[in-house]
Amino acid sequence: QVQLVESGGGLVQTGGSLRVSCAASGRTLSRYTMAWFRQAPGKEREFVAAIRWSIGSSFYANNVKGRFTVSRDNAKNTVYLEMNSLTPEDTAVYYCAARVTYSNFWYNSPGAYQDWGQGTQVTVSS
Repeated sequence: QVQLVESGGGLVQTGGSLRVSCAASGRTLSRYTMAWFRQAPGKEREFVAAIRWSIGSSFYANNVKGRFTVSRDNAKNTVYLEMNSLTPEDTAVYYCAARVTYSNFWYNSPGAYQDWGQGTQVTVSS
């Protein structure tokens, strides 16, 4: 099991930027895919982005592509989500998730991920 702790959420104005972090511990992450999901009030949890820890390749939801960037720091065992050009529609609790990966398939369903952080709130004001 991987322990995940998110940080870096906060309040930002429309058009602004924010970076959230996810510190991982408990496992060697070389076989893991790390993902970001978000959940707005009254809505289902939705996929945002994912990154393969071993090679750093990434995959994005269409509605964040070109605005968000996922990255990882091997030395710090930390995954980042850099968010630019934020809009009120990006307001949500952002969750970090992890799953062991044995194929090239990109999983974008919450049920496909076994380990989760507690989430960090991102609020974009209009």
